[in-house]
Amino acid sequence: MGIMDIFAQLSASSQNAGGKPEFLLVGLGNPGMTYENTRHNAGFMTLDALAKAHSTDIMRMKFKAYCGDVVLGGRKCLLLKPNTYMNNSGEAVVEAMQFYKLDMDHVIVIYDDISLDVGKLRIRRKGSDGGHNGIKSIIALTGSQDFARIKIGVGKKPHKDYDLAKWVLSKFTDDEMKQMETSCRNACECLELMVAGKTDTAMNKFNA
Repeated sequence: MGIMDIFAQLSASSQNAGGKPEFLLVGLGNPGMTYENTRHNAGFMTLDALAKAHSTDIMRMKFKAYCGDVVLGGRKCLLLKPNTYMNNSGEAVVEAMQFYKLDMDHVIVIYDDISLDVGKLRIRRKGSDGGHNGIKSIIALTGSQDFARIKIGVGKKPHKDYDLAKWVLSKFTDDEMKQMETSCRNACECLELMVAGKTDTAMNKFNA
């Protein structure tokens, strides 16, 4: 690659870094110190890992959410961590989508899944809410379930009678946190592939 090719790539990346985002990357969770490192915050944890890897942050308050910007594969993406608490996540998603005039096929949601073992990933192009209140809110307010999602395993309840709310709001153990760090890195790689139009590659590589 010649020097002019490098400058052309840098110029294209710079142009895409400006203007409106092409993708909305939504990490679901609950705001506040109380909920840090809890199972329900797997989405937040993934976006935080992505922001750190790209030397950016998610601190700007807009659309009832903490927002940040990142460029993946030359495409500008808005990182969104709803500040509405899990059950009303759709409010932030709808506001951001409407403001930037984004379609559902340019939205990717990352969230926890208790049906998967800790650290396992499952990528889907669309689907039902599966009993997840954050996804339920997004589907209800957007009127569509046709958005891509990355499910991150947070482990099954200790037994069937264990309170679900108590389980998803419980913190990961030290060993589980190590698994989650790897899982979040893998989810970040998935996001880069999916934004580049390589969802099949992500699914083949990471799907549990």
